[in-house]
Amino acid sequence: MKRINCRRCEYYFVTWEANQPHGCKAYGFKSKQLPSMVVFSSSGVPCSLFQEKPRAK
Repeated sequence: MKRINCRRCEYYFVTWEANQPHGCKAYGFKSKQLPSMVVFSSSGVPCSLFQEKPRAK
């Protein structure tokens, strides 16, 4: 499986909460781990909502 880098996804955000620093707008949750890891561990399927951020010019 190719590892999904949430930091390159348009749905990823930083919450600035010490106990839940990572968030996913697509799935609507915050977690201690990267969202793609949480999705894979709970469903056994890689994240299907990953959308790469457009590159700045």
